[in-house]
Amino acid sequence: MAVPVEDYRLMVLSDHYLTFVKDQVELLAKTFAHTDVYVRYHPATEISRVFPDPHLKAFRKDSLIDRTALPENISIHPISLFYLPFDYLFKRIGERYYNIVGDRLQRSRAYPDLIHAHFIWPNGFVGAILKKEYGIPFVVTAHGYDIYDLPFRDAEWKRRIEAILNAADVIITVSNSNRECMKRLDVTTPVNVVPNGFRHDLFYPVRTETCRKALNLPINRKILLSVGNLVEVKGYTHLIDAISEVVRERTDVLCLIVGRGELKHRLEKKVSSLGLEQYVRFIGGKPHGEIPLWMNASDLFVLPSLRESFGIVQVEAMACGKPVVATKNGGSEEIVIPGKTGLLCDAADPRGLAESIVRALDMPWDADAIADEVRPYSWESVGREISWIYSSLI
Repeated sequence: MAVPVEDYRLMVLSDHYLTFVKDQVELLAKTFAHTDVYVRYHPATEISRVFPDPHLKAFRKDSLIDRTALPENISIHPISLFYLPFDYLFKRIGERYYNIVGDRLQRSRAYPDLIHAHFIWPNGFVGAILKKEYGIPFVVTAHGYDIYDLPFRDAEWKRRIEAILNAADVIITVSNSNRECMKRLDVTTPVNVVPNGFRHDLFYPVRTETCRKALNLPINRKILLSVGNLVEVKGYTHLIDAISEVVRERTDVLCLIVGRGELKHRLEKKVSSLGLEQYVRFIGGKPHGEIPLWMNASDLFVLPSLRESFGIVQVEAMACGKPVVATKNGGSEEIVIPGKTGLLCDAADPRGLAESIVRALDMPWDADAIADEVRPYSWESVGREISWIYSSLI
């Protein structure tokens, strides 16, 4: 039987304190006396905001730490870790990261009773060493590229990732497709598939017309929405090509893309070259709390990713009662129920994506049924699973 953890201290290691990490930590921290969050960042992240050098693009993020309404029992510890954006050097940052965290722990004497590392490298590496040094139970969550990409780059990465996963007491990963990747590794630690969650206090159905008026969007057009970073893996070049196909069949569509990233100017040029200025708009980045407004203003959510471990944005859209057209990207197949909550098509196939969009716009959808389908993904439901894992280890 699980035991209460109210008198214990939690350590979280992560690459950022945003969205799914922030939401999860702040939910679970309610059951701990105190939670220390160590956030690894590169000093070039700040430099890249001032100097838009393409060599710094690997370090660009919208933000690293969101301290909005931070609970009193959570402390954020930023860790500045300099390295050049090359795979060889990325392999070498684990030891330095551990030395910094270990030194801070020894000086503060605030040793945790449980460690949860988000992303296997380098956060999981630090967690594994701390477990070895102090005998602290250790959980690692494999989120995405850290399990479907890193272990298969070369033999050294494979050994490193396997060692970290085998050092953990429990492995969490966000999708069955990620778990399948682990089956290709020599790992004996128990694996739990626990998805990321959504905030039901933010994402729920709101009248479409009301949201469009608030955003000054046209009432008489079919609005497609996509939310994500403007990077190659998100598949936006294919989405733009798909829109050029869609407008041949119907001209009442308007595709809104919310997000920022290194491909912005290239995508804008593509829209211009295809003459799609009336049909595609780049909205830019928006605060997480504003995303439900955009989702509720839309008719259809589109996720054109080439690869997704989970894809929480599609769950958030469904929580707003919106059908989703998604690619078969590894994560969406486990979430989208064709014909009930949306449609699936092949990745990197603009024609197939266009056909699915046109078909979805013509289909009758039950918004309440779509929203009901994703209730198990609320943070309250997901949090109970993680809490059980935590308490079983303590």
